[in-house]
Amino acid sequence: MSDAPKPNLVTRLRNGLEVRLKEIHTAPLATCWVWYRVGSRNETRGTTGVSHWVEHMQFKGTPSFPAGVLDRAISRNGGVWNAFTWLDWTAFLETLPADRIKMALELEADRMQNSLFDADEVESERTVIIAERQGHENEPTFRLAEEVQAASFRVHSYHHEVIGDMVDLQSMTRDDLFAHYRRHYVPSNAVLVVAGDFKTRRMLDQIREIFGPLPKAPAPQHMLRPEPPQSGERVVNVSGPGETHYLKIAYHAPAADNDDFLPLAVLGSVLAGASSFNFFAGGISNKTSRLYRALVDGEIAASVQGGLAASIDPYLYNVHITVRPDRTPEQALAVLDQEMARICEAPIDEDELSKAIKQARALFAYSSESITNQGFWLGFTEMFADGSWYESYLNRLAEVTPKMAWEIAQKYLVDSNRVVGFYRPNSS
Repeated sequence: MSDAPKPNLVTRLRNGLEVRLKEIHTAPLATCWVWYRVGSRNETRGTTGVSHWVEHMQFKGTPSFPAGVLDRAISRNGGVWNAFTWLDWTAFLETLPADRIKMALELEADRMQNSLFDADEVESERTVIIAERQGHENEPTFRLAEEVQAASFRVHSYHHEVIGDMVDLQSMTRDDLFAHYRRHYVPSNAVLVVAGDFKTRRMLDQIREIFGPLPKAPAPQHMLRPEPPQSGERVVNVSGPGETHYLKIAYHAPAADNDDFLPLAVLGSVLAGASSFNFFAGGISNKTSRLYRALVDGEIAASVQGGLAASIDPYLYNVHITVRPDRTPEQALAVLDQEMARICEAPIDEDELSKAIKQARALFAYSSESITNQGFWLGFTEMFADGSWYESYLNRLAEVTPKMAWEIAQKYLVDSNRVVGFYRPNSS
């Protein structure tokens, strides 16, 4: 019998639920993910933060699975579960011993339709989320990031943070939350992923038995307001508690399925280290990057990080700098500007480009190692493209040339395409 891996199964149930299955027989584990095409991108003024709040309410139970029962059951069976809300999506996951994964399927099918939005629980969770928001507001980096993001998007709904605006968290009602749940938590707006130690045909039969009876409903439509091109550099100044100065620079970047995306990802690896698109994987050292050498080794900054996000609509390439106490943000910006000018003036040499691509490939490999991470990738790429984005990623990275990277730098890494944010402590 051949030990060759079976191809992934891709199908759709009659109620519209997309299904992605991948057999992985390296360990007796399986992971279940349900991805909903809803995040802060799908919110409007008055209900910002509703997607994140609804995600919280999904852990408050159903008539069949009261709150706390499944938490204990999953822990008792050696499993883990979690959920995440982002700009473009909301995801729920369970990783369990393979012979217990049916529990996850039953849970996810049940709370796709039967979650309780008890009024008292809604109010209790309002207190929790407002406290979470207040905690973020005490962090200089959150304050700065929120202002830079808001300045970057004046029209598009990427304008606001995932957690939402405080005024909306205080005023949203139980009916607002329930209506959002009813509209978006439907099979036609979801992708179910199961990866791990199982037989594909048997797993598909289980899925049809458990998810098949869920009623069909139309996929929600969202009227987007595209962000117009930025016509000049924007600068924001933020002050608050603390003793450290921070600098954040956000360059408008292409959507993940745009041909410019991967060349910009390679440029990001050259500048500040490779970006990890996997929310569950760690990073790798960026000490050989241009900005680290110029700013940290140059004793201007205590740290520098860069990141490109894989999103449905054009988003941002961010650079975050923690300024040394004996330096100023203006000095850090001047050094960054020198490096940006250098990368726009001449193509990167082959050796430096090759090293950057190798780092991006390594980070991608690290982020794909576990069964849980395999499940992540199968669903994540469906949120902004399809499975071929993941499957062809390494090959497309290798196709990036110095000339391609140079042209992308001149297109995106220019002053008129960015927002510069300064955080200055009140004590300074």
